[in-house]
Amino acid sequence: MNINHIGDDFNSLVELTDYFKNEQTCRDYLAYMRWGKNDSGSQNCLCPYCDCPKCYHFLDGKRYKCSTCRKIFTVKVKTLFEDTKVSLKKWFMALYLVVSHKKGISSHQLARDIKVTQKTAWFMIKRIHKCFHIECVECLKNEVEADETYIGGKSKNKHKDKRLEGTQGRSTKDKKPVFGLIERNGMAFAKVVNNTQSATLYPIIQKSLKKNTTIYTDEYGVYVNLSAFFPHEIVIHSEGKYVIGDAHTNTMENFWSHLKRMIIGIHHWVSPKHLQLYVDSQLFRYNTRKISEHERFNLFLHNKIDRRTTYKQLTNAS
Repeated sequence: MNINHIGDDFNSLVELTDYFKNEQTCRDYLAYMRWGKNDSGSQNCLCPYCDCPKCYHFLDGKRYKCSTCRKIFTVKVKTLFEDTKVSLKKWFMALYLVVSHKKGISSHQLARDIKVTQKTAWFMIKRIHKCFHIECVECLKNEVEADETYIGGKSKNKHKDKRLEGTQGRSTKDKKPVFGLIERNGMAFAKVVNNTQSATLYPIIQKSLKKNTTIYTDEYGVYVNLSAFFPHEIVIHSEGKYVIGDAHTNTMENFWSHLKRMIIGIHHWVSPKHLQLYVDSQLFRYNTRKISEHERFNLFLHNKIDRRTTYKQLTNAS
């Protein structure tokens, strides 16, 4: 199924709302994205309970019945849209805004844009974020930059009785470390970690990079032994050298700047337990930067909607 050419191209919110005129249009589109059509042009269907491809359509256009397990279901079952009272049209608008805005969208702004409560908008955004879930197994090759950053408030900006000593540099007392890898002219991967020691970072690097990939880092001591596993070049920031031949980490630094501007400029603050969700959302937008808004929207519906998260799961997450 060519997901890039389903329906009209909608590269603006106005075009999207014009295309999805009613709930039935949204349901049909979602079914098409999930199951496609067969050779005769009829709508395919796959039972979410037993994977049976033979299902009966109810005349109401909403429900299906499996011919094997006999269960009745809708196209929203086993997706992030399951068991929601918010209309699919509003969900599609929220999804479009989250994946198309370069820095994402805040729950307060989304609540105003689609006319729901802020609590509902927050839940919708988090459900969407949960679906990004970026994995990387030997997905980076050629030339890759590695770097770490720290997300969190600065003690000097806090009230005097809440400031902590020794929080500069790589301290994790009031900051959370994020480790990142980025292929030049390719995709990026980043993971929230508990520390930036070699025992934590090396397994991520070895899992993510293909063999014979050249890796570029700064002079942080943890990276010294990388040459035992990959071709490794270092740029020495402490001496004011930011580019030495092909060695630099400017691409990774650029990704960090976008991530931090998203957090500071749009969300203002994120909790450590939800930080990975925001990192994954920025990764998805970065890794799909070369395709149109319509293609990115379709890609998400086609590949990313099989994770349903309850409100209790989100608020109880450790």
